[in-house]
Amino acid sequence: MKKYLSIGAATVAACCMVVGGEGTIRVRANENLPCKAAYLCDFESGTKVFSENEERRLPIASMCKIMTLLLSLEATERGELSFDEQITVSENASGMGGSQVFLDTGLSYKAEDLMRTVAVCSANDSCVALAERIAGSENAFIERMNARAKELGADNTLFANCTGLPKEPQYSCAKDVSVMLRELLRHQKYYEFSKVWLEDFAHPDGRTTTITNTNKLIRSYVGCDGGKTGFTNEAGFCLAATAKKGDTRLISVVIGADSSKSRNKTVTELFDYAFNAYETKPILEAGQSAGKVNVKGSKVKEIELVAEHTLSAFSKKGDDMGLSVEYRYSDEVRAPIASGTVLGEAILYREGVELGRTNLTAKGDAARNSWWDALREGAQKWN
Repeated sequence: MKKYLSIGAATVAACCMVVGGEGTIRVRANENLPCKAAYLCDFESGTKVFSENEERRLPIASMCKIMTLLLSLEATERGELSFDEQITVSENASGMGGSQVFLDTGLSYKAEDLMRTVAVCSANDSCVALAERIAGSENAFIERMNARAKELGADNTLFANCTGLPKEPQYSCAKDVSVMLRELLRHQKYYEFSKVWLEDFAHPDGRTTTITNTNKLIRSYVGCDGGKTGFTNEAGFCLAATAKKGDTRLISVVIGADSSKSRNKTVTELFDYAFNAYETKPILEAGQSAGKVNVKGSKVKEIELVAEHTLSAFSKKGDDMGLSVEYRYSDEVRAPIASGTVLGEAILYREGVELGRTNLTAKGDAARNSWWDALREGAQKWN
């Protein structure tokens, strides 16, 4: 059986200005931001809020490390790497230029500590050490990076190394960076790294290197708890960041700003705009009733269905236009039914496009009739 519930609608005039603490920038197609490309979206649904040149292929510098971190965390999930494993640093890894944590050739470091330095201080030497351990060589790791990008639908992305150091051909785009960061943000372990501001990194030989987060927004913007910066002369100043307020988490990407101040200001203003104009509204909450089904073969004649997880919609504040929930479940089920048994599902749509779905589960038990109960029930039907 399918049942539909349409959500009430109210239209709201779309805000056309991003308001920031130090001024304003327009979000109209004919008024460019102070960068080469930008993209702003909701984390949960991936809904685009704003974009400018979002598919333009550009160098992204150290934002490449989003994919390096993603593959490292996925390797631990598959059991191919443990956080506690000691990784011995090669001469190739220790010789990386640019930002680094000054790993020494031949010394061994915990995989988790190397990931932390990649996330916090953008350490190129740690990137290569992880790449060589996971794939056997940096080149083999780069192949995995490109394959994973294709799996994620990041078709305007090509990696030539795992660090983002200048090398041709290598490029991505603002939209693809948001897709990769969105996938990385699904790993809760990442937040243990991304929220570190200042920390001493201890080397096995007793040395200490102080690492500082390159993403200054984790201290200057309330709700920002992750992201990755990037800079080369070719790429300009880049930043992909995430922030959460209430039930809404956003992703903002800026490529090619002319200064770190400008990139941070632009990302901040994009965040401010979306948090002011949009909201994540629960449409069907976990535990909420979604109907009842008849039960055969039990003293319990009907059982209530409840949502297993919350279904939410990201949209402009006050605008529920086009939202509907479809409930799928049978009119009748047969005992025994245990509490929590999946008996159907609910699907949330906006104008026919699926936004999410959740199981509908039994609230309570429905035990099967005993032989005597069944006989008595049958006799009653004959009377």
